[in-house]
Amino acid sequence: MTTEPLTAADRCDRCGAQAYVRVVLPVGELLFCGHHARAHADAYTDVAVHVQDETDRLHAEHGAR
Repeated sequence: MTTEPLTAADRCDRCGAQAYVRVVLPVGELLFCGHHARAHADAYTDVAVHVQDETDRLHAEHGAR
């Protein structure tokens, strides 16, 4: 399982924005920006093996709410 910090090279699988959430599934993983992580949380929460949420960095780096 990958738990390395997400970088600017990691992109959201839905829109291509910088990813701040990694969802590790039984087979593979998904990367999401903060917006799409929130939008799809109901779908992945019960099936995820691990969720790496770095959205606190988004708030600290960009002053987002």
